[in-house]
Amino acid sequence: MPRLNYHHLHHFWAVAKEGNLTRAAAHLHVSQSALSTQIRTLEEQLGQALFTREGRALQLTEAGRIALNYAETIFTTGQELLTLLRNGQHRERHVLRIGGVATLSRNFQENFVKPLLLRPDVELVLQSGHLDELLTRLSVHNLDLVLSNRRVHGDADHPWRCRRIARQPVSLVGKPRKIGNAFRFPEELAERPLLLPGRDSDIRAAFDLLCEQLGLHYQVLAEVDDMAMLRLLARDSESIALLPTVVVQDELRGGLLEEYCVVPHLHENFYAITVKRRFASPLLQTLLKRPETDVLGVAQSNLS
Repeated sequence: MPRLNYHHLHHFWAVAKEGNLTRAAAHLHVSQSALSTQIRTLEEQLGQALFTREGRALQLTEAGRIALNYAETIFTTGQELLTLLRNGQHRERHVLRIGGVATLSRNFQENFVKPLLLRPDVELVLQSGHLDELLTRLSVHNLDLVLSNRRVHGDADHPWRCRRIARQPVSLVGKPRKIGNAFRFPEELAERPLLLPGRDSDIRAAFDLLCEQLGLHYQVLAEVDDMAMLRLLARDSESIALLPTVVVQDELRGGLLEEYCVVPHLHENFYAITVKRRFASPLLQTLLKRPETDVLGVAQSNLS
């Protein structure tokens, strides 16, 4: 079996890092034609296309992204060889890139990646943005996974693989109440201002429908798209907040907030979105196989 030409791999690595053949050729002090020939030779040896061209820009294919990860490891290892011989230290790292929808609970995202946080061989790249933006990054293999609270449906042009990884009831929470002063649902919702998710939220739409069915009119103190901000307002105001308890799990455990009641028939779903790939990441498989209770960081008794 022929051995890998590391000179060609190094030139591929340089082009992939630059994203531009002209700049990479100038940096390497070689001609563009020679650089193109070396990359084609590497592609023939690997049996995979490593780049696609979009205008003047080069985009990595799935195989290209994998090759880049290996190249990063190979050339970093070469540098680490010097460090190892000098002071005996060595470290190999694997990179996992995860996108999270901006409105998604930060606690949920932390719970999801927690098994990897103590692994010295793993580097996490966590990005936040709008769902459409993150899906674009996923489609060109700049992300390995997108976490969302909205389901997406794949088609021929967008081969998303969307799986629900957790589901939690939505609750009403607020400052701790006096013993014996139980929350009256739904009557008390009309008596105090509410902190609610924004109107584009599935939770908000379902809550409004429930209130309409109950003939309930409520007063809004604030509509908040960002769950991190909703968490802060729930903690620092005297209002009632509508949210999944995973958002305020630390405040509930610390006694700063109290779960007044679980809203009937109201849930938030959490999804992991990927694209079909020939080379699945074992790190992702580790995360996606976890039970729902671990992902949510709550007791099973709180789930339905």
